[in-house]
Amino acid sequence: MHTFAPRARQHGLSLVGLLFIGLIVVLLLLLGAKLVPAIVEYIAIERAVQKIKNEGKTVGEIRAAFERHATIDDIKSITARDLDITKEGDRVVISYAYQYNIQLLDNVRLVIDFSGTTRDRTTKAVP
Repeated sequence: MHTFAPRARQHGLSLVGLLFIGLIVVLLLLLGAKLVPAIVEYIAIERAVQKIKNEGKTVGEIRAAFERHATIDDIKSITARDLDITKEGDRVVISYAYQYNIQLLDNVRLVIDFSGTTRDRTTKAVP
């Protein structure tokens, strides 16, 4: 008769562990799928604001330029009236801020605060 060597301890996931990890992965993918439209729209808004900062000299011209870009890029979270248009020196500064709500479950929402500006962001060196 043949004698068999003792089995080494098995490594790996159990079925319950595999199902649990699979559930977490699916939930993260669903959350990611709901976040993508918010991020795409934010990028479109940022791109539109950067393009229009030099297109007009008056507030009305700048708002009209943003409306054109918003129509083309299908921007729905913010309108031209939501833009804060100021002048600093000889430059026009456009700022905006808005919230994007993502409904996860019946009474559970994820709220993301987006904001941006055309003001130069200078970082000061810390001594």
